[in-house]
Amino acid sequence: MRLPAALPAWSLLLPLAGLGILLLAAGRDLGPLAVVAVALTLFSAVVAAVHHAEVVALHVGEPFGTLVLAVAVTVIEVALIVSLMLVGGEETASLPRDTVFAAIMIVCNGAMGLCILVGGLRHHILGFRAEGSNSALAVLAALATLTLVLPAYTTTTSGPTFSASQLVFAGIASLVLYAVFVFVQTVRHRDYFLPDDVAEHDVDLHAAPPSRGTAWAALVLLLAALVAVVGLAKMLAPTLEAGVRAAGAPQAMVGVVIALIVLLPETWAAVRAAAGNRLQTSLNLALGSALASIGLTIPAVVVLSFVLDRPLLLGLPPKEIALLALTLLVTTLTLSAGRTTVLQGAVHLVLFSAFLFLAAVP
Repeated sequence: MRLPAALPAWSLLLPLAGLGILLLAAGRDLGPLAVVAVALTLFSAVVAAVHHAEVVALHVGEPFGTLVLAVAVTVIEVALIVSLMLVGGEETASLPRDTVFAAIMIVCNGAMGLCILVGGLRHHILGFRAEGSNSALAVLAALATLTLVLPAYTTTTSGPTFSASQLVFAGIASLVLYAVFVFVQTVRHRDYFLPDDVAEHDVDLHAAPPSRGTAWAALVLLLAALVAVVGLAKMLAPTLEAGVRAAGAPQAMVGVVIALIVLLPETWAAVRAAAGNRLQTSLNLALGSALASIGLTIPAVVVLSFVLDRPLLLGLPPKEIALLALTLLVTTLTLSAGRTTVLQGAVHLVLFSAFLFLAAVP
């Protein structure tokens, strides 16, 4: 990723604008124009947050950089989910499940497919470290099954839910698996997640890393942007849910919209890396964000469900379980050889299209 050593003016203004709009609109009924303005400001704050996360990431280096970006994006996702759950009622019980499932589909099919397709069209064959990517995929498969599939088959409670003790186990297991993965990625087997080689012609890598002062400034602005995202998302929550109902779309589309908003800037960063023949960085971003989405979101919403005393529907319906299983199978085949072509990218993008179509037309 190529970022200037000094922060550009827009990256300074967008978080401040987000906080300003948040203060001006707080406690007021939003008309159509105000909703548009808040939505644009929300997206701008997300872009600014990811940009500043990239600055911090460039300062600390790989694979810490992609970890910082993945955690920052997940914090945004959790903030959006919590905001909607706080203002919603019982109908938000399935929102965390829908959002996490959508994030997995977007990352493993949409983002990964686009990265492989763009990189394959430009460089024909893309190489990566299979040992690192397969390790991440193994953790992702375990987390997805434990938190999204098993609740549909347990018998202690009725419906796609966990009992209180099962929820606690799922939350702890998610944190433990994610923590072990981060330890392996950053300490024990860090080399598994570093690119084998780098294209010499890739000018993106010749940017000087930001200074420590710039990195600290980016961290402060990142926190400001996250605060703006949380507040603005809470304001837009009623409008988003009302829009989904008015369109006659399933309630699960709310989770899809949240995941698309959050992951769009990160997907762009991953595609840029793939275009520069750095698919390993793209996979670190994609799989890392999917792991953080489950490993951090599920424990957070488990705690929230106890605090609010609300049910939490985690088990996926049969159609979504089939899509998840197919996605994990195809991703395993894609990552098994350590090399990919445009064919794998096209397969993942077709699966992503199927996910979007069936989400809108179940």
